[in-house]
Amino acid sequence: MMTDVVESSGSLARNERPDGADPTGAAAARTGTGDSAAAERIVAIRERIDEIDRTIIALWQERAALSQEVGATRMASGGTRLVLSREREILERFRQALGADGTQLALLLLRAGRGPL
Repeated sequence: MMTDVVESSGSLARNERPDGADPTGAAAARTGTGDSAAAERIVAIRERIDEIDRTIIALWQERAALSQEVGATRMASGGTRLVLSREREILERFRQALGADGTQLALLLLRAGRGPL
């Protein structure tokens, strides 16, 4: 099933009034609801989601860099490119915590750190 994604900046739309009245429906277009209280709550929730996304991205990048450093250090010392038992451990940890989606997420994390197989 496909759903429409609408971008929200968290700021007032051009025609939106500060008192919450929205004569043009701009808030509804941004939030999916014409109810001003619900729209305000949605904007606040989305701001927190955006903060979390920024943190996830920063952690993803840090994790990838650390993983690449581990691989480079291991290979420079004559070790193998991959340690499959470690990858299985990570896959299992994510699967247990998040189910099938966790496995997919772990595979993406592993690829970001070591590159494609």
